[in-house]
Amino acid sequence: MRFLRFSLFLSLLSLAFSDESLDSHLLPRPLIIQFPDPIEAAQFRESAEELHLHCSSWRFAAETNNLSPWKTIPPECADYVKDYVTGRAYEIDLRRVSREAGGHAKSVELGEDGKDAWIFDIDETLLSNLPYYSEHGYGLEVFDSVEFDKWVEKAMAPAIESSLKLYQEVVKLGFKVLLLTGRSERYRNATVDNLINAGFRDWDQLILRAAEEHGKQATVYKSEKRNKMVEEGYRIIGNSGDQWSDLLGSSMSMRSFKLPNPMYYIP
Repeated sequence: MRFLRFSLFLSLLSLAFSDESLDSHLLPRPLIIQFPDPIEAAQFRESAEELHLHCSSWRFAAETNNLSPWKTIPPECADYVKDYVTGRAYEIDLRRVSREAGGHAKSVELGEDGKDAWIFDIDETLLSNLPYYSEHGYGLEVFDSVEFDKWVEKAMAPAIESSLKLYQEVVKLGFKVLLLTGRSERYRNATVDNLINAGFRDWDQLILRAAEEHGKQATVYKSEKRNKMVEEGYRIIGNSGDQWSDLLGSSMSMRSFKLPNPMYYIP
């Protein structure tokens, strides 16, 4: 083996010093690997990590209601929000909320009068509008009520699976289910069709906004509806919603459960 290597070396050496012109294609071409500049690579990693931390911090502030009212997600966080709501993290967060809510529902001893109630919001609570928001930047665009209403009319929003499981559990336990949504009354039929097609049935009331209520903030509108429920004798044991305006205000439930939603904010 050593002899063969030495022979090859002599052959190459003789070619190098011969009078004949050397054809470079006779020799194997060297493999050149260009490594990234270590400083540049480190800066890229740091900037990517900083952006991820920045957007994670923004989402935390949004979910804990620490931000001032906002209309769109930060432009630099567009990919972050998209990856979150289309990935496993969002699904895991949704499941955790439903498990906690289910545990609370099972812990309550219901009265015999059938007045123990659970309130559910609809959009991003029972039904997912991700097919719509995938066409509108996952919150990067300013909300367009006209375009969204066109989507509502299609009645194609899929169920949030963990919420469907909780919903069925709550019904089975004997709660009165009250659906309280900011959707307009004129979309009642489409909403009913969508809910039934997605697997939601046996609710006690479906409350939508009347024409004269459209100027009210969601917190005021939903508080007024809960006040009326209490006047009718209901005991609000649980309330599930993706917005703080679904949960805060007057006649709050015994426990409220906030589902994650970094795509939009409704005051």
